[in-house]
Amino acid sequence: MPKKPATDPSKEAAGRIEEARRSGATDLDLSGLDLTAIPGSLTRLAQLRNLNLWNNRLTAIPNSLSNLAQLQFLDLSYNQFTAIPDSLAQLLRLRSLDLAHNQITVIPDSLARLAQLGYLKLYDNQITVIPDSLAKLANLNSLHVHNNHITVIPNSLAQLAQLYDLNLSCNRITEIPES
Repeated sequence: MPKKPATDPSKEAAGRIEEARRSGATDLDLSGLDLTAIPGSLTRLAQLRNLNLWNNRLTAIPNSLSNLAQLQFLDLSYNQFTAIPDSLAQLLRLRSLDLAHNQITVIPDSLARLAQLGYLKLYDNQITVIPDSLAKLANLNSLHVHNNHITVIPNSLAQLAQLYDLNLSCNRITEIPES
């Protein structure tokens, strides 16, 4: 049975982080704790492969998160982020990145450095452009950018040979490219 959050969300998060440190856990779930900041102590968990921070009230992704070099799955959905820092592109082992249900407006070109990325979820944000740089994500299987403000589908998406799941619905697209 999951632990109920303590009255103070930061104390509950600190307790879970300390337990993960002691046990050498590779998975950590800090979802639904009503956190307003990502705890700094999190970056001491160098062994983490899966990190869930969804459904909080987080507004900024700290650059220090890039210290989690073993991270493969990162869920930051259902928060209040408005930007994706370039430092996130230092998570070179990342295979799945979920930033859905935030207020992100721009997909940074730096995400193209995530060569292992297979799943990218950016739906329900305020994104207006899909950058051509995403075409460099040769392992991308799934791209969800529905419910944004995208007006153009870039021709460069046709270069994503491994892409089998693309959701562009509920955007402002008026023309579909031939490629």
